[in-house]
Amino acid sequence: MPLILCVEDDIPIRRLIVDLLEADGHETIEAGDGQDGMEAVFEHKPDLVLLDVMMPVMDGFEVLTVLREKHPKFADMPIIFLTALASREHVIAGKELGADDYITKPIDTEMLIATVNSRLIQIARIKARKQMQLFRLYGALM
Repeated sequence: MPLILCVEDDIPIRRLIVDLLEADGHETIEAGDGQDGMEAVFEHKPDLVLLDVMMPVMDGFEVLTVLREKHPKFADMPIIFLTALASREHVIAGKELGADDYITKPIDTEMLIATVNSRLIQIARIKARKQMQLFRLYGALM
């Protein structure tokens, strides 16, 4: 079962998101700020991260930048911003930093679940393709 990390400093919102994901059959872990979120990524290696932008200690833009630039082993891990920063400029900035998607608050729960499931399916296809390539390479070497 894929593991989803929810990094959100607002506890009621974080609980809502986690409850929605778990009701949809997902396994979740939580973090309340960017620093704890980074530590959770390193410790648990989630399959997908839902990341707020405006948080104490380390904001979501910083977390995304560090993960994408300094930790290439997490390059394929989908990171979805879930934030109140809804301006066109913020969405563009988030995507230019490497966010895989950008969902604005207030949360459209159906959109959130559809986006998460879509990204998880995409990751499963990428992993299957990589395994097939390794299998073919192994077969060619034998």
